[in-house]
Amino acid sequence: AFPGTDLKVTGIDFLKSQNCREHHTEAYNIKNLVVRRGQAFLVQLNLSRELTASDKLALRFGIGENPDKIRGTLMSLNPRREPGPSGWQISMVKNSGNECLLSVTSSPRAPVGIYTLNVKTGTNIYKPEDNAVYLLFNPWCKDDIVFLDNEAQKNEYVLNDTGYIYVGSAYSIYSRPWNFGQFEEFVLEACMYLLDKSELRLSQRRDPVLVSRAMSALVNANDDSGVLLGNWSGNYSNGTSPMDWIGSVNILQKYYETKKPVRYGQCWVFAGVLTTVMRCLGIPSRCVSNFNSAHDTDDNLTIDVYLNELGEKLERMSIDSIWNFHVWNDVWMKRMDLPTGFDGWQAIDATPQEQSQGLFQCGPCPLKAVKYGDVYLPFDGKFVYAEVNADKVYWVLRKVNGKDKFIKMGTETRGIGVNISTKAVGEDKREDITWEYKFPEGSKEERQSMEKACSFIRHSEMTPRAHFASGSPMANVISHPYDILSDVVLKSGLELEISNKEPLYPGNPLELVITVKTSTPGSWTISLVGSCQLQSYTGRVEASLGYVKETVKLEGKAETQIPLKVAADTYMKTLASVEDEVLVHVTVIAEVEETNDKLTKETTMHFDYPPINIEMPETAKLNKEFTCAFIFKNTLNIPLENCKLLVEGLGMFKMATFDEGDINPGRIIKSEIICTPMRLGEKKIVAKLSSVQIKAITAEKSITITE
Repeated sequence: AFPGTDLKVTGIDFLKSQNCREHHTEAYNIKNLVVRRGQAFLVQLNLSRELTASDKLALRFGIGENPDKIRGTLMSLNPRREPGPSGWQISMVKNSGNECLLSVTSSPRAPVGIYTLNVKTGTNIYKPEDNAVYLLFNPWCKDDIVFLDNEAQKNEYVLNDTGYIYVGSAYSIYSRPWNFGQFEEFVLEACMYLLDKSELRLSQRRDPVLVSRAMSALVNANDDSGVLLGNWSGNYSNGTSPMDWIGSVNILQKYYETKKPVRYGQCWVFAGVLTTVMRCLGIPSRCVSNFNSAHDTDDNLTIDVYLNELGEKLERMSIDSIWNFHVWNDVWMKRMDLPTGFDGWQAIDATPQEQSQGLFQCGPCPLKAVKYGDVYLPFDGKFVYAEVNADKVYWVLRKVNGKDKFIKMGTETRGIGVNISTKAVGEDKREDITWEYKFPEGSKEERQSMEKACSFIRHSEMTPRAHFASGSPMANVISHPYDILSDVVLKSGLELEISNKEPLYPGNPLELVITVKTSTPGSWTISLVGSCQLQSYTGRVEASLGYVKETVKLEGKAETQIPLKVAADTYMKTLASVEDEVLVHVTVIAEVEETNDKLTKETTMHFDYPPINIEMPETAKLNKEFTCAFIFKNTLNIPLENCKLLVEGLGMFKMATFDEGDINPGRIIKSEIICTPMRLGEKKIVAKLSSVQIKAITAEKSITITE
């Protein structure tokens, strides 16, 4: 054939394995090419004849319904012409015989989404099969505003598909394994569906600030029939209990299949799914757990806690709430829309709590804005600031001359927003990131930040607070409740501690101890009441279990212990009837007669459970079967009824459920699954056992897959 013949494209090779390796996208379970913006990828064309200097050739990448050059949604790339204004580039790498190798680099500011490719030669247009190319954000590209310089952090916050979410309570934190599964089948498609659903214009999809904000709205179902329906009622019979998920994959797959909200989520489920969506789209993301998280409904930075005379919380009085923990997300990006100094981590939150600009969405809010008190900056700075900085004011209902009166029992300024936690980079352990959200309590910087924030937040008589305790840097240890000093230095030096003598195993009595200490010379008469309640993680009271009332006398520097014991049958009925995991909450109110010193102390503890053991080899070969066994022995003295074992191993087997029936005391169960590893590297198997009495016992184990 001579050059005059029509030039036609006869085939195209997206060179998927090479491109995906270089773009860190080889794990996506999809037949299409997935690449990241601002980085070169290769495309090989097969032609009907050799390409000559006079031939017209253009690769055309279009996005959206009607791609258009003017609107910047159609990029027509000609290797022989200067690049146009789109910021996309193309060059010829090799042209020999009927093969032509081209290198395409998208703009580091290109909208993310699905592009369709066709090739124009002269008047002919060639549409390849699987011509959809998925374009993602690129934390590896220094011109992308999600650029993250640290390789280990990218491995964790973009590529790790497993992790932990920290739950429990401030002084008994534990980790819950979570499978993010951003590379699993249909997860990328589901994220692209959410982008289409978000009503973001194509030009807005280039901006991770707008994309992350839109996704914080779409992961909850509240305004837009998004992914997950929140439910904190305790009744989940017409859906899946929030406790029963072990990852995001089933949720996103089910949503993509039905296009209807999946039932049900609570905060860690929303955060787990939002992490999956962010990592899947290429925005670095982490789950953040805030312990003693304030939900300040009237924006005044104080949370009022109302107690009866026994120290039991009065539900009906409280509009503000303190959640034992709340989980949201941080995403990493530059903030070109703000003054300098607010780049880096930004908080976003998909749990539907408050409306922002008319929708249930939250963030991105720069962590530095929270830390320095610049809470007027977009988005939702005041709300996030209050979650980690509010003050707690205790009020006790007393009869005074036959009338009900609320007496103020003290203010705690250090109890909210403690031990803020995320999974450490490259390690299976907790990292304390409180310092990224706030200055050390009591430091000069903290006071300045508080003053600045207060100038933007309506305040109920809240003056910047005086601290007597010196600020000490927050170490990576779980500080204990009695290190949180109240603002007032009490004349008697009164201190309270609450602890448990024995592990809190369901079916055993709860053996709790209240320690009362004084440290100043003198004789002190202390009247004390301590109460024990079961509560859900949002602080809702599920049952009152009992109280102790005593008057103790102490001389000078002294201490005494008061036991608070709760029999098993007092709480077991509640444990079985409530569908949420419950925590043991103890509140102590003490008053010193001689000085009128008042002190309130509360702490929350979680139950202890027997473990699940996972037995399997330490390594396995790609595509070669191995067996994994899950073994559980009920060492409690109560039967566990209607037990279900859920197991999932990303890249090895889909989630499976075993019905284990009732497991009586002493009984051992063993279930096995055959695994076929499909991806190399370190993989994790996660197991969760749920029953009527215990909502979740989790375990996980790693295995290394080699060739």
